[in-house]
Amino acid sequence: MFPQSFPISRPSPGSSSEPGAQKRPLFDLLREPFDGLIHGLQRRWARERRRRKVGRAYDMALEIARVIPRGSDVLDVGCGNGYIAHNLSAMLGTRVVGVDVMKTTEAPIDYRHYDRTSFPVSDQSFDAVLLCYVLHHAQDTPVVFNEIRRILPDNGLAVIYEDVPQNWWDKGICFLHNQQWRARTGNCTFRQPREWRALFNSFGFEIVSERRLSRWRNLAHPVARRFYLLKITELRSCK
Repeated sequence: MFPQSFPISRPSPGSSSEPGAQKRPLFDLLREPFDGLIHGLQRRWARERRRRKVGRAYDMALEIARVIPRGSDVLDVGCGNGYIAHNLSAMLGTRVVGVDVMKTTEAPIDYRHYDRTSFPVSDQSFDAVLLCYVLHHAQDTPVVFNEIRRILPDNGLAVIYEDVPQNWWDKGICFLHNQQWRARTGNCTFRQPREWRALFNSFGFEIVSERRLSRWRNLAHPVARRFYLLKITELRSCK
């Protein structure tokens, strides 16, 4: 007679016969795919933000190209990421130079550093100047306008976009904007339309065109705003 056989128990997958071994916690099992999901959402959100940023720059460049004659050389003061200048250069078929206080910019443009004293370009070297939501950051507005006059020829153009807070909502948005930027550029100065008109006239600029812009054109910064197209009308000696 053969001795009676007994079944040999085998460890189930994932278990261990080692003493003291523990099962992997459920959280650890779920963490890896969860981290992958979060990383994927972050990358998608970053792409979406970039797409909106580039899209807004294209729309603004298209709007600006309608009021600046094709072939005009343009200086973009406070160009930021440089995408407006990049798109506008292609639309006008000419050079658009960007200046700002940062060391570099994102878009592939002719970029020059601004020392807050003088624009790094020669006298009467541009046909138009662009200032997109820049003047409220200026700590010395007369310096900026005198530099604009210096680099523009007679009848040169200036395209200006500005926030003009009209109610408590706008003032709250502008307050938050100031909190965000004052460490980098100093306190912001937001003006009413009548104050902008007086300022432009005091430096010898004629307002060729002025119009309101929807606060909802930028959902990340929903505030009332204005568009101004200016032209030098006074002699250069009248500064």
